Amino acid sequence: MMFKALLLQSCYKLSDRVLEKQLARDLLFRRFAGLDIPETAPDHATFWRFRQTLKKLNLMEVLLNEIKHQLSDQGQYIKSGGVSIIDASVIEAKNCRPNKNKQGDSTQDIEANWNVKVGPDGKRKSTDGYKAHMNVGEDGLIKATDYTAGNVHDSNCFTDLLSGDETSVYADSTYQSQDYGTWLAERHIGNKIIPRGTFSGYAIHLVKRACRNKQLNKEAKQFSRVYSGVRCVVEHVFGVLKLHYGMSKGRYLDLNRNRTRFELMCVAHNLKRGLSIQQASCV
Repeated sequence: MMFKALLLQSCYKLSDRVLEKQLARDLLFRRFAGLDIPETAPDHATFWRFRQTLKKLNLMEVLLNEIKHQLSDQGQYIKSGGVSIIDASVIEAKNCRPNKNKQGDSTQDIEANWNVKVGPDGKRKSTDGYKAHMNVGEDGLIKATDYTAGNVHDSNCFTDLLSGDETSVYADSTYQSQDYGTWLAERHIGNKIIPRGTFSGYAIHLVKRACRNKQLNKEAKQFSRVYSGVRCVVEHVFGVLKLHYGMSKGRYLDLNRNRTRFELMCVAHNLKRGLSIQQASCV
């Protein structure tokens, strides 16, 4: 019942106090969570303690794998041999500005850190917060996740997100390196990472990424069109999590608590996505 309540919290971007109120008065919420009408809804502190227990016992990865196994049993998730699409997204910290409290101490999240990104227009964008790393399949189901401070480079979590039995891996040029190319080749995994340019081991002699005042030629555009058509799946998943689940900004002043919140979002997303796949297959 508590786990179902936290799934509702993720789907509707609710705080613990609002979740308590919704379970007390909304019959649909009570029905989903398994609460009978005479039963009293748990209070907000109980939800907090239960979430802390999930984090303390490292149960979120177990729960995500259990959801994947159940989806696999219903034929909606490919256990092995599928395609993996890797990417990361920056999440703004709850307190990201250098303000001070009455005692003169900084109120910024001490576990968050700055991420500096240069866009295609050449402008630098700095964000104080965290970074969510994700491995998504072609069907939009989340396979694996990681959660770090904002200053951790995307490629540091690359191999940790992979199972090693994929047929191919798609990622942007951020993840390109000779070491990762060798790691994929040793496991006979297709390397579909967009190259940055010419380097040993690749017969590609042009930049595959457009930048300011430097357009892609016809061959590069065709290359990006083919590969980006697959990579856009993970961008869509991040967009859904930010728009509908509140992923764009942290709720807590702690990396592990925000990680648990993010992992609950991923579980809720996989459940809803699995239902969409099931409904589409029945048409």
